[in-house]
Amino acid sequence: MILDVYEAVTSRRAVRGFTDRPVPRQVLERVLSAAAWAPSGSNLQPWRAYVVTGGPLTELKKRAGERVASGDPWDEREYEMYPPALKSPYHERRSAFGHERYSALGIEREDWEARQRAAAANWDCFGAPAALFCYIDRDMGRPQWSDVGMYLQTVMLLLRAEGLHSCPQMAWSVYRRTVAEILSPPDELILFCGMSIGFEDVTVDYARTGRAPLDETVTFVEG
Repeated sequence: MILDVYEAVTSRRAVRGFTDRPVPRQVLERVLSAAAWAPSGSNLQPWRAYVVTGGPLTELKKRAGERVASGDPWDEREYEMYPPALKSPYHERRSAFGHERYSALGIEREDWEARQRAAAANWDCFGAPAALFCYIDRDMGRPQWSDVGMYLQTVMLLLRAEGLHSCPQMAWSVYRRTVAEILSPPDELILFCGMSIGFEDVTVDYARTGRAPLDETVTFVEG
């Protein structure tokens, strides 16, 4: 399956429903080998990715699910996911996303338990048979975190070229100790995010979130 670059970009979205169809190892190797060409300042390549499938992923999902079921507190965050107070227009965009996401699931804003159950699907990788966990060295600065973002976007677009979908998940950072039990990463690494990978379950309803008009995010300065 070959997609035009524009089609790959516009068809990429955070899929939250996957089939159990296995993702071939050679496909993942092909994607990650190509993604290694993502740009990074001075070619530092500050990402460290772990790909988990089969028994280890099943065990990780099991352990994470047990923590969810027992109400075990989240691990302390090693980075701030969002500023404590989001100003406009970011606050409105985040609120709109939440409304669209939970409305598609038939969940009312006030139904906190239902929202928690929906969020818990993160730690089952939404049923995906493969997951990627992306780490970065603790010594890296903001520019290198930006490099990691470019790497992950490259991975996601290449997955689309292979007919696959993904869902990047910072949510895994709050169960980072459980992930570490399976992966045993070096202490100098911080877990940035997980990413569910697989074939989309087309029977799962979803709402495609919109994007801001071009003039809200882009300024053309012309002579």
